Amino acid sequence: MANLVCGETMKIGTGYANAKDALLSGRAVAEHALRAGAIQMPGLAIAFCGGTVDHEAFYRGLQDVLGEEVPILGGSAIGVITGTDLSYSGYPMAAAVIEPEKMELRVSAVENIYKDGKLAGRNLTEKLSSRPDDRLLAVFYDSIREHPSETTPPILNASTPILDGICELRTNEVPIIGAGLLGDYVFSCSKQFCGSHVGRQQLVGLMLGGEIDVYFRIMHGCTPLDGIYHHITRIEGSVIYEIDGLPAVEVIDAKYHNRNWRSEHPLKLLSIGVNYGPRYGKPAEENYVNRLITGAMPDGVSIGLFESDLSEGMEFQFMLRDSSVMIESVKTNTRELLQSIESNGQKPSFGLYIDCAGRTAVQSATLTEEASEVQKFFVAGDIPLLGFYSGVEIAPLVGRSRGLDWTAVLAIFAER
Repeated sequence: MANLVCGETMKIGTGYANAKDALLSGRAVAEHALRAGAIQMPGLAIAFCGGTVDHEAFYRGLQDVLGEEVPILGGSAIGVITGTDLSYSGYPMAAAVIEPEKMELRVSAVENIYKDGKLAGRNLTEKLSSRPDDRLLAVFYDSIREHPSETTPPILNASTPILDGICELRTNEVPIIGAGLLGDYVFSCSKQFCGSHVGRQQLVGLMLGGEIDVYFRIMHGCTPLDGIYHHITRIEGSVIYEIDGLPAVEVIDAKYHNRNWRSEHPLKLLSIGVNYGPRYGKPAEENYVNRLITGAMPDGVSIGLFESDLSEGMEFQFMLRDSSVMIESVKTNTRELLQSIESNGQKPSFGLYIDCAGRTAVQSATLTEEASEVQKFFVAGDIPLLGFYSGVEIAPLVGRSRGLDWTAVLAIFAER
């Protein structure tokens, strides 16, 4: 299946496949996208595939059709989303192919982010540099530093130092969106499409400029469990040892009233939320940064987080995943975002949906896929859509770009 847009700024087509032969599927995806977008001179492909897919073969299949000179960005994902297709089982693959006409695209990659994430961010910024007509910086990085063993949890690459490094050298206020890539729910090693090759442990950046505007919204889905504020009293990196002076696992035992949660990796219901808005009053979802709890650590005392940006003394609340809030947030934010574009007299050209892998129907125990609510708006408006399920979502929130958990980021490109 494929979607089409033709405009003065860019042409975009999307394609989807789900078959074991990744080489043939890659060719089919690219052919569908070119045909749908009436694309003659492709300038960029954004592609994602499930962890079970042969990434190298999928990449070669795309190249066979698009040409080796066309950069391909993306990589591993739990699953993929287009305007008409959504899958995180089997061998899901999808891509958006772009022919820029009045857009400028700059692509670069930095290796070995596991050594120093902040340095990687600085290096990427230097390679891409800032220009007056820049509109958006999209970044994708490998979430997995070391996959888990039978006795140890996964070691993850955190988004915080990467974003710190990027922001340290930037000279403009161009928004940053992106994702930490993840190929499956057991934290196997992921792979990336780095423009001209397939790699691991890399930070890949795409700077978009020209006659476009980018609108975005963050979709939430968590509410405070009980309104109680807790304090982190001992933490090392992404591992919390003590909460309110007690072993972290004992505090969560009390929340669940049992120990069954200790076998979950990650936790399905609870996350940690930091409120950057008013301390009391009705909670506002746009003020919260949520942190996924990867599970109880082998020491039987501490818990792991997906990010390492929390510190000793910080105040937080336990957040409960609420499927009804999640779906309503998707409907409201997508509708309002499209309305704001229309009210500015602009036409939506393309949507990129970065969706937390924990928001699938299987993981969130919902009867419907929340991403299907996004699809409805894009199908109704004949707007191409490419989405994928990620480990970490990146978008500006409360004054700076941040790595987010249990959220989704919808970015819509509109012609000026």
